[in-house]
Amino acid sequence: MTIMTAITGEFMREMMTRSKDYTLVILKTGPRTERPDLKEIVWEHARRNFALRAEGILCIVCPVRDGGDINGIGIFNASVEETKKIMDGDPGVMEGVFMYEIHPTRSFPGDALP
Repeated sequence: MTIMTAITGEFMREMMTRSKDYTLVILKTGPRTERPDLKEIVWEHARRNFALRAEGILCIVCPVRDGGDINGIGIFNASVEETKKIMDGDPGVMEGVFMYEIHPTRSFPGDALP
């Protein structure tokens, strides 16, 4: 059995003051995936994700490869409005390969995957 660290209410209240707004994107399969140039479009989508990561805008990017309708999730260091503009300019979204949902969220700056 794993023993969890005890967390006080005081600690929680302090930590909540440090949280920051982010935007969560759920990337879904779009209506135009049956096309000969699919690999090239997805490649350019990925290239753009690398650029957004390098600029500190796309903090976490996780492709989902289980064959379902969700193709990935991303956490953006941008407002909902800014993230919508970014996603509307994505090559895969523009070509109908992907669709997306946007959700405002909060987290703690500095959080990272282990």
